[in-house]
Amino acid sequence: MALKHAFSTLGARPLVLCADDYGLAPGVDAGILELLEAGRLSAVSCMTQSPRWPEAARLLRPWSGRVDLGLHLTLTDQEATEPAPRLAPEGRLPTLARLAWLVRTEVQARSEVERELERQLAAFEAALGRPPDHIDGHQHVHLLPGVREAVIAQAQRIAPHRPVYLRSTWERPRAIASRGGERGKALVLALLGRGLHRKAAAAGIPTNDSFRGVSRFAPGPQCREEFRRFFTGPGTRPLVMCHPGRVDRELVRRDRLTQRREDELRYLASPTLLADLAEAHVFLARFDGTPIAAQSLTKGVSRLRPTLVRPRNA
Repeated sequence: MALKHAFSTLGARPLVLCADDYGLAPGVDAGILELLEAGRLSAVSCMTQSPRWPEAARLLRPWSGRVDLGLHLTLTDQEATEPAPRLAPEGRLPTLARLAWLVRTEVQARSEVERELERQLAAFEAALGRPPDHIDGHQHVHLLPGVREAVIAQAQRIAPHRPVYLRSTWERPRAIASRGGERGKALVLALLGRGLHRKAAAAGIPTNDSFRGVSRFAPGPQCREEFRRFFTGPGTRPLVMCHPGRVDRELVRRDRLTQRREDELRYLASPTLLADLAEAHVFLARFDGTPIAAQSLTKGVSRLRPTLVRPRNA
């Protein structure tokens, strides 16, 4: 089996496929765990500030060392690990726009961000028994000036003990233009992420060299065509973010991204994914290049349960 898989990746390039938002809601976690079991993901990013994180981590623990598990730094729209006068005065984290303003203008807010990051990292390490393989940010908060410096400092703290990488959204505009899709949004993220990319390189912290997954997140059949674009393009360490999951009441209460998660789950669990990876000459791998042996049988498809709560935009 291992020899067969080695031959199947001959001439292909590794690609990190990372599912974000693990820990957000039980339905999201269930979908991600199903894809892990089917070998359809090579990384998972975790929201550890949630009160339900310890239980979510217990279910994820068997995948430690088999895929990359990282911190999905959460500083917006969810509960904080604890209240903070400027960042989360009532225990609720601010909107993205307010966070950007706070960290740009207030020293105290930046200090509170540093402590929130430390607590989320501590929660990750306490639950999984080790530091994360990578750090990124919910709504890309790790790119913001005033946040990225704290993220790089924590990556430097971890690096002497185990390899750690940061998610970079920087990509050359020519590559973004040639890929198509949400060019404007991808270009904004690339330009915003250039500072983190440069600072991480100066600090000796590795990053992916191509970033894909930028989308309008509209539900529907265009999901596959978007992923086919994400699998193409330059880079020796490309990373594609994705957001699979099932819709449940907890998700509807916490997040606006709903039905698209089930569309991504169905696509990633289907045989179509394997065909699209082969056509793009890429294979799923961890950041260090270790291949993930995706199953050719669609174990996950038969286990997809109907949506528990049908969102209004479905």
